[in-house]
Amino acid sequence: MPLNPAQIPHKMLSQDAYSQWLGIEILECELGRCKVGMTVRKEMLNSMEKAHGGISYSLADTAFGFAANTHGKYAVSIETSINHIEALNEGDYLVAESVIENVKNRLGFNIIEVKRGDELVALFKGVAYRTQKDWE
Repeated sequence: MPLNPAQIPHKMLSQDAYSQWLGIEILECELGRCKVGMTVRKEMLNSMEKAHGGISYSLADTAFGFAANTHGKYAVSIETSINHIEALNEGDYLVAESVIENVKNRLGFNIIEVKRGDELVALFKGVAYRTQKDWE
């Protein structure tokens, strides 16, 4: 039996050891939208005592993947990029929200804002490819 849109990101997170290690939590999810959050930990810092760029990237990529899959078909990213706007510190709580409203073909395009409170700290762009495989 197919899963409802809000169930899919929760199932994905339960099978995603990397996102679990990051401490990502699902804050909100519904058809075409997912908001996730996490706290930067000491082991995520680079040699300059700032969060490694891969941390905000991974958070945004997880939001992107979760939202893309809420439409019920397995979806994978085929191209992604990020602009790092502000340096991140240990203890910062980050939120990323992905909204993918239009599903007219196999490709989905999205821009995800990563925020620290109200401050924009990164801008992630992604292209997802939707397969024909249903989430069950």
